[in-house]
Amino acid sequence: MNSTVVADVVVVAPKKKHRQHLPQDIIDIFDSLFSESENTRLICGGNEPLYLPAKGLYKNKQTNYHQVIFAHGFYASALHEIAHWLVAGPQRRLQEDYGYWYCPDGRTVQQQAEFEKVEIYPQALEAILAHAAGFRFRISADNLSGKPVDRPAFAQKVHQRACDKLQQGLSPRMQLLVDHLQDFYQTSECFPQNLKNANMADW
Repeated sequence: MNSTVVADVVVVAPKKKHRQHLPQDIIDIFDSLFSESENTRLICGGNEPLYLPAKGLYKNKQTNYHQVIFAHGFYASALHEIAHWLVAGPQRRLQEDYGYWYCPDGRTVQQQAEFEKVEIYPQALEAILAHAAGFRFRISADNLSGKPVDRPAFAQKVHQRACDKLQQGLSPRMQLLVDHLQDFYQTSECFPQNLKNANMADW
């Protein structure tokens, strides 16, 4: 096993090169784990992500299963939407977009602070999933046309929550997915060490 020292932090590299991060792979992994046990499938969508419970209409089509729909075919969007699904409890998963109202881009300072407060936990889970898959994680402040965002401070909060969650233990759904991501992408030798030692400047 190789390792590199960067600014006194040891970053462990896996023996083998990671697979490419293809959207179909994360779809296949997710569906193999949850399509039957949770009646939920991961769907490659269009411009906007969405969660639809069973019987909801998407592109004029009704399904008898729940849909976690990610945007643009982006792997990062898939992980982000999966993280929100992992946060949501059983009753929330019976509501479109889990019953939450989304404050759009262009938020005020106060609105952005509230947005970041509720986003810390799902993005912490997303960071764990990304590192388990050997995929570069970037925080999503999601306020391009609003007030400037203190990205380093937000990244630090997300990182701390991710590390705390690893120490406390993952939920059964989360642990199952993390285990399969590590197996598929062969990251067991470098996860979770690389998450704990992550450089916040890269987030």
